[in-house]
Amino acid sequence: MRILITDKNFAGDIDVERQAAGDGAVFDVFDDGAGVTPEAWAAAEAIVTYRCAELVTAKLDHLERCRIVVRGGVGFDGLDLARFGARGIPVCNVPDYGTTEVADHAIALMLALRRGIVGYNDGLRADPAANWSYAGQPCVARLRGGRFGIVGLGRIGTAAARRARGFDMEVAFHDPYLPEGVDLATGFTRVERLEELFESADALSLHTPLSTETLKLVSADLLARMRPGAVLVNTSRGPVVDIDALYAALQDGPIGGAALDVLPTEPPADHPLIRAYTGREPWIEKRLILTPHSAFYSEPGQRDLRRKAIETVRGYLHGGAPRNCVNRDQLRLNA
Repeated sequence: MRILITDKNFAGDIDVERQAAGDGAVFDVFDDGAGVTPEAWAAAEAIVTYRCAELVTAKLDHLERCRIVVRGGVGFDGLDLARFGARGIPVCNVPDYGTTEVADHAIALMLALRRGIVGYNDGLRADPAANWSYAGQPCVARLRGGRFGIVGLGRIGTAAARRARGFDMEVAFHDPYLPEGVDLATGFTRVERLEELFESADALSLHTPLSTETLKLVSADLLARMRPGAVLVNTSRGPVVDIDALYAALQDGPIGGAALDVLPTEPPADHPLIRAYTGREPWIEKRLILTPHSAFYSEPGQRDLRRKAIETVRGYLHGGAPRNCVNRDQLRLNA
């Protein structure tokens, strides 16, 4: 069993991987996908990739022995599911390693806005005496009785919903892919039209994968429908939000604030929204919070991710069904 790790996203040895793979596994490990040798691509029976999904797709014709590709993470955009399916190669992800961390982060971002945490902290750091005041925080509001809207009620969305319910918020969701009755099973309110969710929520949290359907899903039209003072939280994928539209909405629209863990380009590219944020322009102060695509991160979560990725490889190469296969339909078409 020869496993290629295209881009090691952790420090130290591959002790977790060796233990999960068991005896007889051979690893080719690279710090960066650009350094993967032709020999390693050709020899790999399995590939685990973290940030090199597009590169793995580009190298598909060089994969002479590959039997499975595992994306070390939840999202699998960049991996051409149809092309891998045509070659009989299952593509799998690790959807549950950071569920609680991302849900916690989404709620923390909402709380940071709604309780003015960042604004208070920055003000006191600048001048503790002059800024010793509860006033001047534009996004502060009561949580109890407000509506927490979720776009995508999957594992993470459900976990975030449970946490919001703990703050006595009403939870509503939009997810056209869930079967009838999910609202009855969870006690959350199902909203059929996305526009209605944006019109009615006091806080909106995005938990949808990136696809052609969700690219720039949060558009100027949806942002314009938000309630005055409502806040937007994105811990899913950066391109789900039209950043140009968000910039305009924060300037001129009803939206109160936004908290983003993900951006369309990472690290951030030059953009008016980023310039306004880093330049601390008065109109955006205390209304925008950014974190560096870190919602998933904790040391236990990272070890879970590494272990589960290799367990997926081992299970399949030892004769099991592909775990968390995201191109199952394409594999069936080409069976």
